[in-house]
Amino acid sequence: MNANSFVSIYDVSKEKIIELLESAKRFEENPNQDLLHGKIVATLFFEPSTRTRLSFETAVNRLGGRVIGFSDASTTSSSKGETLKDTITMVSGYADLIIMRHYLDGAARYASEISSIPIINAGDGSNQHPSQTMLDLYSIFKTQGTLENLNICMVGDLKYGRTVHSLLMALSKFNPTFRFVAPEELKMPLEYKIFCDNNNINYSEHTDLMEVIDEADILYMTRVQRERFIDLMEYEKVKNCYILKNKMLDHTKENLKVLHPLPRVNEIESDVDSNPKAYYFQQARNGVFARQAIICDVLGIK
Repeated sequence: MNANSFVSIYDVSKEKIIELLESAKRFEENPNQDLLHGKIVATLFFEPSTRTRLSFETAVNRLGGRVIGFSDASTTSSSKGETLKDTITMVSGYADLIIMRHYLDGAARYASEISSIPIINAGDGSNQHPSQTMLDLYSIFKTQGTLENLNICMVGDLKYGRTVHSLLMALSKFNPTFRFVAPEELKMPLEYKIFCDNNNINYSEHTDLMEVIDEADILYMTRVQRERFIDLMEYEKVKNCYILKNKMLDHTKENLKVLHPLPRVNEIESDVDSNPKAYYFQQARNGVFARQAIICDVLGIK
């Protein structure tokens, strides 16, 4: 097992989060540095990805490293029945770092236990997405000037949305107030509500977004993920539960920023894009700097 792996945001201390945010800020000021010269990074994406994979690869390229890997598991030996253990063991002999996205909850933790090189979790099932969390935190910090005492409104797929699960765990260190807005079928899982209760974190659950939108500092919209549903009738029932329209932002707080991990389908109308409170495209750009910070940290590069 490699102790430097970045698997769960819960493993990252408040002090380390702040250190990574400061590092991301320095990378934004100077993203092109030759810090990974001679390093090979393997990107193993067993599940489709656009932003996460490309931003990780951009981060490595801007730091002077080289990338190997795959973005389609059907072209690899896993389609022939090769186990994840064998894949990780084999690739550990080729690279200095593995960045992995997998469709199974806990796959990244398992990989970190058998790998001789660091693992970065780029999303495992509906469990966690810690590198997305770091770019979310960086986006929140840039726009609000702090992570402390903020009102965070999470909307949409809170059951399967690994981005909201990870963000909740990270922000729990900064005294947040959460408003969970979701239909009954997609409510925040009980384990995360118990976590809030055990850590004295203020939260409430709602089905009507307009009840709470005006008090939010951050409005975190999510896509209802069709790929997580076994019953497509259930997906059809909830897919359009929340659609953010520009006029809905009229009476919101001046400092409000709308975030979204992307891709969006129709949960944010296109006319919101021109609203200064929309921040999701800048948020995606911040992913390069946050991931540069993570990569250098797990490799012990200052």
